[in-house]
Order: sequence, then C-alpha cells, then structure tokens
Amino acid sequence: MTTIFDRLKKVIGEMLGVDEDQITYETSFVDDLNADSSDLVELITAIEEEFSTPEQKLEILDEDAKGIITVQNVIDCLRDCGLEN
Repeated sequence: MTTIFDRLKKVIGEMLGVDEDQITYETSFVDDLNADSSDLVELITAIEEEFSTPEQKLEILDEDAKGIITVQNVIDCLRDCGLEN
C-alpha cells in the first residue's frame, strides 16, 4: 500500500528534480531542496492534483500554504483535509 509520504516523495522528486531517497519527513523545501517561492506554488498545485479525487477536490488554502516548510507540514495539512495514510 502506498502511503501519503510515498506519494509526496514522488511528487516532490518530480517537481523539484531531486532523488526521492533525499526526502525525509524533516526535509525543508527551501533549506534542503533549494525551492523558491514559485517552486512552492507549483509544488502545492501538483500536490493538490495528486491528492484530489473525482469526489473531492483538494485545495490547500493560502494561509495553510504559508505554514508549509517541511514535508511533515504537508502531511499534517493533508491529514487536516481528511486524508489518511
């Protein structure tokens, strides 16, 4: 079974051009992966697309996006939206 973390690593790796093995829960998008603000906007859009379903479109609010610094922050945000594992 693919976990939220596994799916996130794939999206992050593809969007930011990094090896998935480099990505941990504590990985910082800016400090560790050198993402800039436009990278983060594109990444959040890709995450929304990855985790949306025909029944429910995922939308990460701007106020929530501002608190996304690490991979764990994304997982917490997704869980707050009702996604599990």
